[in-house]
Amino acid sequence: MATAGKVIKCRAAVAWEAGKPLVIEEVEVAPPQAMEVRVKILYTALCHTDVYFWEAKGQTPVFPRILGHEAGGIVESVGEGVTELVPGDHVLPVFTGECKECAHCKSEESNLCDLLRINVDRGVMIGDGQSRFTINGKPIFHFVGTSTFSEYTVIHVGCLAKINPEAPLDKVCVLSCGISTGLGATLNVAKPKKGSTVAIFGLGAVGLAAMEGAKMAGASRIIGVDLNPAKYEQAKKFGCTDFVNPKDHTKPVQEVLVEMTNGGVDSAVECTGNINAMISAFECVSDGWGVAVLVGVPHKDAVFKTQPMNFLSEKTLKGTFFGNYKPRTDLPEVVEMYMRKELELEKFITHSVPFSQINTAFDLMLKGEGLRCVMRMEE
Repeated sequence: MATAGKVIKCRAAVAWEAGKPLVIEEVEVAPPQAMEVRVKILYTALCHTDVYFWEAKGQTPVFPRILGHEAGGIVESVGEGVTELVPGDHVLPVFTGECKECAHCKSEESNLCDLLRINVDRGVMIGDGQSRFTINGKPIFHFVGTSTFSEYTVIHVGCLAKINPEAPLDKVCVLSCGISTGLGATLNVAKPKKGSTVAIFGLGAVGLAAMEGAKMAGASRIIGVDLNPAKYEQAKKFGCTDFVNPKDHTKPVQEVLVEMTNGGVDSAVECTGNINAMISAFECVSDGWGVAVLVGVPHKDAVFKTQPMNFLSEKTLKGTFFGNYKPRTDLPEVVEMYMRKELELEKFITHSVPFSQINTAFDLMLKGEGLRCVMRMEE
């Protein structure tokens, strides 16, 4: 392409400081260096993690920054040493990577790449410790290696999944983070059997993706647990058969679930990050074979407390990161599940706005309205 090797000027939404509305600015995007790829972003969605780091209440504040990590785009140019991607390839950027060389990447069980696993504090490229974004020569920091709230971005090749070019990027972009996280937590980690009973704690986009996974696996009873009763109606579209609001009961919700199911659910997936919900999810599974999977990210000082007898009675507690999917190896197949109509994505996308209205997407998420808001870069 004519732009290869040159600085590209384009629009990006810059977070100048914590909690302040993003500002659409003209930024300069440098060419990709060794093992990097410059990507033209076509669609980007807003995920709760973006809001969390924009608010920067519990983390190291890194500003000015270009947030965004759930997206779909097309390769514009590649840096030295990149052989598996060429300009024109369709890609999903992922906040965690797969170098394919380290012990974790070579293991069939792990997706926690030593080189490219998520780093929320790093605002620069891993190769040279510099940012590829500037405004009037001053650096603007990156976010989780993706920074998709920009018309062009530079990403390490190990954080890009090459996908079927026929797949509509305005739909499959949501697979680059939240939907895959929930779906994989159920399909790859909880692995519910056909006809089993599954409880899902937290009915946001990730929880509903976990629920969709339970439905795809053939679970006969899917119990949604949430403090907001309005979530039940929406959850029915994702296979929810029963709804429990812990606020409606005087006893702990795990006891309610054990009674409802004559001994406990076969599997539970926790998608809130609330430590009490995590404990409830574990304690509500059946002894002998019950499996609980933790997806939500807790407060860093939270402690999980339960009686060891729960383990001795053969309940299993597991955790997952990005649904145990290896980004480059596994995501292309999740996209194919959508293409074969085994997985529905449209119902996760409740809003769509042009990129210039990105603050509207933030407002929707802060109000808890909808699931995913997809922004189109081209007005």
